[in-house]
Amino acid sequence: MIVTAKFKIGQVVRHRYYSFRGVVFDVDPEFNNTEEWYDSIPKEIRPRKDQPFYHLLAENEETSYVAYVSEQNLLPDPEGGPVEHPAVAEIFGDLNQTDGEYAILTHRIHWIEE
Repeated sequence: MIVTAKFKIGQVVRHRYYSFRGVVFDVDPEFNNTEEWYDSIPKEIRPRKDQPFYHLLAENEETSYVAYVSEQNLLPDPEGGPVEHPAVAEIFGDLNQTDGEYAILTHRIHWIEE
């Protein structure tokens, strides 16, 4: 089965239920974390495992951190402003104010040869 991710690397997104936003820096085509982590999610918002999961450089009003979020629990971020996570500048270039996406620094892209 081919899975197409809804959100792109460099895109700024917001969590559907919790008040945080972040920029996508990696995508897993399906759940790839521990069962303990999965079971810690409240049942009423626990996502299916058979969907893309996104790694985010995230921020809320208090701090910045790395988040792992299912596609069903993300929305495009209408705010459009920069994400104030300290690692953003290590991975991304400027934020395009028109589309709300960060440019990926080409020297940070990893090519995998098969």
